[in-house]
Formats: sequence, C-alpha cells, structure tokens
Amino acid sequence: MSSTMLAGVAAPDGLKVTEIARPNPGPGEILVKVAAAGLNRADLFAATMSPARTPIGMEWAGEVVEIGADVRGFTVGNRVACSGAGGYAEYAVCNARRAIRISNKLDLVEAATLPLVLMTAHNALSTVGAMKAGDKVLIHGASSGAGIAAVRIARLLGAGFIAATARNEGNRARLADLGADLVIDPAEGWSAQLREATGGHGADVIVDMVTGPGLRETMKAAALLGRIVNVGRLGGPAAEIDLDLHAVNRLSLIGVTFRTRTIDEIAEITRGVETALWHHVETGALRLPLDKVFPLAEATAALERMAANRHFGKIALTM
Repeated sequence: MSSTMLAGVAAPDGLKVTEIARPNPGPGEILVKVAAAGLNRADLFAATMSPARTPIGMEWAGEVVEIGADVRGFTVGNRVACSGAGGYAEYAVCNARRAIRISNKLDLVEAATLPLVLMTAHNALSTVGAMKAGDKVLIHGASSGAGIAAVRIARLLGAGFIAATARNEGNRARLADLGADLVIDPAEGWSAQLREATGGHGADVIVDMVTGPGLRETMKAAALLGRIVNVGRLGGPAAEIDLDLHAVNRLSLIGVTFRTRTIDEIAEITRGVETALWHHVETGALRLPLDKVFPLAEATAALERMAANRHFGKIALTM
C-alpha cells in the first residue's frame, strides 16, 4: 500500500486536490479505502477555514483495509459507511464507533451520502424532537440533504402529517413526491397556511434548517408544546424571538450541532441510526435523491454546485 494518497485539502483560496501522506489508524480506529464521499454544506467553510492541507469531508463509504488496536466488530474487507473528517481522499481514518457495516448489495456511492444526514435528521426528529407516531411535523428548508432525509424519516416513523418548506418551485414539487403532505413557499405569512392545513393545530415537531429572521414565523407555526429544533442557519445566525408566543404556547427551542458533541454522544447517535433506520436503507425503503456525482479531481466544481444551491438531494465524489 502506498504511503501517499490523493486528497481534497483545505487551502486559503479554496479546496485543492493534491498528494499527501496516507493516514494510519490509531487505537479504536479503522482505515478505509474510500469509494465515495458525500458533500455537506459545512464542507464549504472547511475548504478555506481548516488548517492548510487538511483533508476535508464529513461522510464517506468504502472498504476497511487496516484495523487499529482495541477495535471490535470490524475486520479487514468489511464494507462501511462512516462519519468523521477527511473523507475527500483515497483513504480515510474513522473512529470505529462512528462506522456502520453495510451489505454487499448497497451501492457505495449511495451509502456515502447517508451517514451524516441520517444522523442529523433522526436525532432532530426522534431523540431531540421527541416525535411520536401521529405527530404533525414541519421540515423548514426541506430541499437540503438533511431536510429531505427528515421528510423521509418522519414518514417511516409514522408522522400523522408532514409539511415542508422550499423556495424553489421545482423543489417543492419533488418534495411532494417524496412524502410531504403539504409543501409551502416560505413567503411572508406562510405559517397561516400550515395552521389551516392542520385544522389550527400547528406542528408538534419542527426541524428548522433556516432559522435567521424567519424564526418568529416558524414559532407561529408551532403547536402548543411544540418542539423547534434549530439544525441549520441558512437564513443567518440572528433571529427575533417573540417571548410572549414562546411562553403562551410553551414552546421548546432546542439547538443541536455535532461540533460540541463528544465521541460517546456521536457513537450513540450512530447506533440509533443503525438500529432504527439502516434496515430501511438496505431494503430500499429509505432512499435520498442523488443530485450529481463528481470525480475527486472535480471536487471544486462539486462544492461550487452546492454553494450556488443548484442541487436537490445529495452530491457525491468518487475516488
């Protein structure tokens, strides 16, 4: 095995594909020969803000080629889907507790686009949002990878009603095909449309990818005792909170991020996805749209497509 590899690394003026040293697995880690990596919006920030020549990429899939000390449950040759850091590369190291074994029938490109978005959406809906069968759910900013995953997962978990918002008209039509009962253009006053569709009840669980100045309108869409999970800030980090509305409806506004989670917390989220959802992935019941696949050499073009919001579903890189 060569001691070097090609990787997409951070640079001050944007991602560069270059040859760097191949990593070695430490205790508790596995080394994976990467077949494909999924793109996530955080990669746009990492491409310029990570330490120079650091491989970026938060999810990938491939085959285990080396096992570190103290690893249990994996052997060389296992096919795995992983989350972590450094997935835009021919080889990547993963903490074994963040890896999911996958069958030979699951396509590795598809598998590479799933770990992080399924972890994000399942945690927001089921664990943090405490969604129950029959709940009315809103996915705000639903055309992102995590947003689409949340729509699909909410349906699998038995949501009684699923609403989704998206600004692009074509994306709204596709969200309806993916299982949303109501798809809304989040123009001014959109919460009234959701309340009418739910007979005045509102949404019990809201997974919010947008936040920003639109948070007040999102709060107006929430049901009594509604849970709003702040997953993304596509609308910006600043928001106005109507404290009267917050108090009268006894709303819970919950923030989540992987940046401050410990490995134990991430391992628990990974096992939650593996237990609750992975059999749906393997049987084909849980699928996400694959927007476009680029080779590693064109990683910059792939990131540009994401930055321009020209995609619906996931973008992947192949090695």
